[in-house]
Parts: sequence; C-alpha cells; structure tokens
Amino acid sequence: MRVEIWSDIACPWCYVGKARFEKALAAFPHRDGVEVVHRSFELDPGRAKGDVEPVHAMLTAKYGMSEAQALAGEDRLGAQAAAEGLDYRSRGRDHGSTFDLHRLLHLAAGHGRREALLDAFYRANFAAERSVFTDDDHVVEVAVAAGLDEDAVRAVLADPTAYAERVRADEREAAALGVTGVPFFVVDRAYGVSGAQSAEVFTDVLTRAWGERAPLAPAAPGAEVCGPEGCAVDGAGSGAGA
Repeated sequence: MRVEIWSDIACPWCYVGKARFEKALAAFPHRDGVEVVHRSFELDPGRAKGDVEPVHAMLTAKYGMSEAQALAGEDRLGAQAAAEGLDYRSRGRDHGSTFDLHRLLHLAAGHGRREALLDAFYRANFAAERSVFTDDDHVVEVAVAAGLDEDAVRAVLADPTAYAERVRADEREAAALGVTGVPFFVVDRAYGVSGAQSAEVFTDVLTRAWGERAPLAPAAPGAEVCGPEGCAVDGAGSGAGA
C-alpha cells in the first residue's frame, strides 16, 4: 500500500501532521507493507528567492489579521507541536521561497535520503535560529548533515533548473487531484486525508485502506513457482531453493 504526502517546508501543519501520521504508522500492524512517498507542494510558488519576511508580517498581510492575532496563532501552533514532541520557535522565524528546498529534496530522493532531509529542513525552519531562506550555507550544512554530498548540493543550488521539473510535476499532480492545501495524504489512491489530523484518524484510514485492497487478478495462466516446499518440477516438489 502506498501513502503519498504533499507538503511544504514552510507549512507548520505539515510539520505537526507528519509527526501524527508517523505515530499512527508506527503502530500499524502492516507497517512493513506501507510505502511512504513525499511529494512537493509550495504554499507560495510565486515568491522570489530573495523575498523574505518575518512570519508574523506574512500572516498579517496574507490573512488580514492583526499582529497580536498572528503571534497568538504562532503560540497555539507551538503548543500543538510541543504536544507531538516537536521543537517550535513561535517568535523570530522568517518566511520565504521553498522552491530550492524542494529541489534538494528530489536530489535526496535519488540517494534514499529524502525523508531524512525533509525532517532536517523542518527542524531547521521551525526550531533553529539560522534561516533556511537567506543563508544557503546553512542549507548546505543541513543537507550534508542529512547525508548528502556537499558538492552535489551546491551544484543544485547553483543551477535553478536542476530538479525543477520534478517539483513542478508533483505540483501538477496535486492540482489534478484537487489538492489546494497541505498537508494532504493520499492513501493507495483511494482515500484523501486533508490536514494535520489526529493519529487516530490516520489509523482508521490506514486500516480501512488496507482492508479494501483489491486482490491481485491473474493476468496470465499460472506457471512454475517456488514456494515453502521448494520449486515445482514436472508436478513434483524439488528441494531447489528450499
């Protein structure tokens, strides 16, 4: 069974939602049969790389709230994150383009390090003091600590076309599925779960999706196979491979 998760590093609910989903997945009896695929989604795709501002200023401009309301919202998010065992700085963070970070996540995917880098980017953005939006050297340090080669990371950052199409392809697929906000979880292309739901909700969806998986239909007549008793040869069991 495959679970695809569209998310953005700048999205606090993606940070919290990932932790809740992982809590459900860790307790799921069929965990070893679940493949998790992370996909790219930019909350602010039109933002230029150098366009960086404080989070509370972005919130007041985008949602028309007062600064006090924005700061109170950040405090509530911090409490939600803490409840999941996550560090969260509710003051002093900034907001910027995540396009380069998504491109690096696709680089990491090719080396089996995508989830490690995603977790590292979340921690760097929500818990660390140095910015991932204004400090490319910090981004490189984070990526290297997550297991990537420094030269490869710097090469991607220096080439704005590197992995760009893979990011856009994820975003086009999200649009085709009707995804307008993240986190968004697609379970076996049968269930869509929007938002940072509770671990109990994720457990329920995983259980239902696992139980409703269609059995494999034979596409051709059966041929020789190997099983617990060995490999069949002319209708008789053989010890080969047993």
